[in-house]
Amino acid sequence: MFNWKRKPHKPLWKRKSLWMILVLVTFVYVTNSSFFAKESVREPFLLAHRGMAQTFHMEGITDETCTAERIYPPEHPYLENTIPSMQAAFDAGADVIELDVQPTKDGTFAVFHDWTLGCRTNGEGVTRDFPLNELQKLDIGYNYTADHGATFPFRGKGIGMMPSLDDVLEHFPKQSLLIHVKSNDPAEGIMLAEYLSKLPTERRATLTVYGGDEPIATLHDRLPDMRVMSKATLKSCLIPYLAVGWSGYVPQACSQTQLHIPDKIAPFLWGWPNRFMERMDKQDTRVILVAGSGDVSSGFDTLEDLKRIPDGFSGGIWTNRIDRISAAYTKK
Repeated sequence: MFNWKRKPHKPLWKRKSLWMILVLVTFVYVTNSSFFAKESVREPFLLAHRGMAQTFHMEGITDETCTAERIYPPEHPYLENTIPSMQAAFDAGADVIELDVQPTKDGTFAVFHDWTLGCRTNGEGVTRDFPLNELQKLDIGYNYTADHGATFPFRGKGIGMMPSLDDVLEHFPKQSLLIHVKSNDPAEGIMLAEYLSKLPTERRATLTVYGGDEPIATLHDRLPDMRVMSKATLKSCLIPYLAVGWSGYVPQACSQTQLHIPDKIAPFLWGWPNRFMERMDKQDTRVILVAGSGDVSSGFDTLEDLKRIPDGFSGGIWTNRIDRISAAYTKK
């Protein structure tokens, strides 16, 4: 005779817990899956870092590195942050140009990367200690070299080429620009806010400002309609989003801002890419995809780099080589 034993049932609370977990997992999947997101009708846009610029190798680079001393052999005649370089970038297909600003002694802004002059120019000292007219007499291509100082291919070609922010806005009255404040000085944010406040509202809508936490905070306090970004604004959006974004909730800090997302980090964002982009679009927030981990200004600069951009991505693509990427990307 067989001794049949009935298998004991799981307690009711365990069965309910299992179903709740399954429902939650399904909810998270459906809420964040790109398969269920509306496909964006907007094409990606290209952001040219510093216009058409000379690029350089990144090995061992720090904030103190003079990048003019480590450029690759030049493939074009343009120097970063100049009117010709920006025009060439727009002509090559850029939708947005990134540029750097430095305050001058006479209360305006020079468009120049460094806070000191010795790396790139034939001058010495701190940029903000000179009036604009003296800065514009310098040769901004004086120290560029691709062979450790054996030759200087741009020496003598950069005299008078440092523009003011006035020059840039006058030359490009409608184009989109990303203005980089290089310091963490709150006074610079106040100064730039006063400058930008004189522009028409519709012109300010085409500009974005990013940089140090303190100048960006002071600028945004005075011009709340400006689109801005800093490490602080980025964290205030993304850290809460990583915590609660699975539910579809988007923190208020993610509204009407700009996010620079390294492509190594992007896949960890809830709903990446299509659902995430759909959520940010609803918040009027601009998303820029940058290459690598975000430690340096790495861009999508080669055809191989472009393979890492996910299908359906509709934000901005950061590049240091708009001359290579523009035509290639349209064929991607």
